[in-house]
Amino acid sequence: MIKHALIAGVALALAGCGSMDDSASQALDIPEIAPGDLSEQTMKDVTRMLSSDEFAGRMPGSVGEEKTVAYLIEQFQAAGLEPGNKGSWTQDVPLVEITGKDYAPLTITGADTDLKLTYSTDWVGVTYREDAATKLADSEMVFVGYGINAPERGWNDYEGLDVKGKTVVILVNDPDWETAGLEGTFNGRAMTYYGRWTYKYEEAARQGAAGALIVHDTEPASYGWNVVESSWSGPQAYPQRGENAPQLTQMNGWITNDAARTILKAADQDLDELTALAKKKGFKAVPLGLKASTSFKNDIRSYASKNVIGILPGSGAPDEYVFYTAHWDHLGQCTPAPDGDDICNGAIDNATGTAALVALAQAQKKAGAPRRSLVFLAVTAEEQGLLGAYYYAANPIFPLAQTVGGVNMDAFLIAGPAKDVTVVGPGKSQLDAYLTSALVADGRVATPNPNPEAGYYYRSDHFAFAQKGVPMLYVDGGEDLVEGGREAGEKISKDYRDNRYHGPKDEYDESWDWSGVMADLQLYYRLGRMMAMSKSWPNWNEGDEFRAIRDEACAAADKGC
Repeated sequence: MIKHALIAGVALALAGCGSMDDSASQALDIPEIAPGDLSEQTMKDVTRMLSSDEFAGRMPGSVGEEKTVAYLIEQFQAAGLEPGNKGSWTQDVPLVEITGKDYAPLTITGADTDLKLTYSTDWVGVTYREDAATKLADSEMVFVGYGINAPERGWNDYEGLDVKGKTVVILVNDPDWETAGLEGTFNGRAMTYYGRWTYKYEEAARQGAAGALIVHDTEPASYGWNVVESSWSGPQAYPQRGENAPQLTQMNGWITNDAARTILKAADQDLDELTALAKKKGFKAVPLGLKASTSFKNDIRSYASKNVIGILPGSGAPDEYVFYTAHWDHLGQCTPAPDGDDICNGAIDNATGTAALVALAQAQKKAGAPRRSLVFLAVTAEEQGLLGAYYYAANPIFPLAQTVGGVNMDAFLIAGPAKDVTVVGPGKSQLDAYLTSALVADGRVATPNPNPEAGYYYRSDHFAFAQKGVPMLYVDGGEDLVEGGREAGEKISKDYRDNRYHGPKDEYDESWDWSGVMADLQLYYRLGRMMAMSKSWPNWNEGDEFRAIRDEACAAADKGC
């Protein structure tokens, strides 16, 4: 039996996604949901299979992908789902792989300046364009602070500036990332999308820049230069660009903090002084009187991968959709362990999340069709930059304005039952009200992400939907364990990060305690079914960076939100 609770109040007031106003008298329709019949055996069997050596690390474009896709279709079909793409279980995802080579130094010149920065040591760079050769020649350099254009926050680092053909130098993270709390123009310590490197390159391209260089700094970036260097060298994969795609810069890259200081000193500027100015509203970009040049060649390979999609059609509003997402891919073969094992099996990351799609599909089918349709989307190429999710969001099978929201699942940590869950990106949307209700039903509490400055909300597949305006939840397992508390939880997390994450030892273990995973899965079951049984259209909170996108999309839609 399902009861419907009305959650009222300003913070939870329903924004009718463009069709209604933000009134505290309007409330979110949040049903009470009975526990789902979830199979631990399914979680074990699917995780074990997908992370076996037979699947060779589930690398997109490999034999491992062929086995994975076939297996997921088999499992979705057995769970009682229907094909999610006009009679097909898959969506083709055309990808392009670009590998830069033969890098010239990054040369910085001016009246009295001739600097040559060494690739990998001082800078890294790539192109998103499918060009056999990339050449940046005598491009004027401009320091643009944090490189943000956010009208809803009254902030524009590009105001009155023409950077067409120029190279912009940009600071990482948001202007108020050093704030102790979560209050501020850009949410204080919690990174917004404006702080992510992806946004900074996108905005530089929109402004017409030829090049974009982000200044690395370990704390606001949340990783060292070694991570930048390894991630931005070697093959880089992207979804193939269709017609009328947004413009691109010629080259995007990073420079070390020391290299940035050297460049700015040559321009009679100081990085610390400019950074302090850039934190203040009304900052004016600073032309550096220098020019940047570099060149490199590109090997280009095109190939295809697949998203796997199943649907449980709704009984009352089948053209309104709620999503469960998880990525099926991993790294394939990788740097060998000391024992010679060179298969990155990805048992936790993310065979567990993919198994969860199957177990949730089984449970939702057993419970009967909800009012709205439930979509189960296993996306490809997350490890290469959320590519399958980005491709779906750019080419949606189900209209985004008719997509209510969803839940993303990325790596269930095997740690036993916890008293809490970790909420990544709390306070962003009205889906928090659904989460609060589900946690009350489960007898647990929410713990905010302990590292909000890292911007983890923007680093998994749900973000591709959020960027298009669709509200999405990202909830990790908690670390306040029933046995051992936070100390035990943090120890298990650290052991996984240090010894198995993205390595050959992320393997299935028959001795795992699945009780904590099943508790988390029950939470995801409730969340998805709450949204699917509700009549509400939850929106992003007022002032969130995705609110205007959703409102605009909904205002233009004939039906849905």
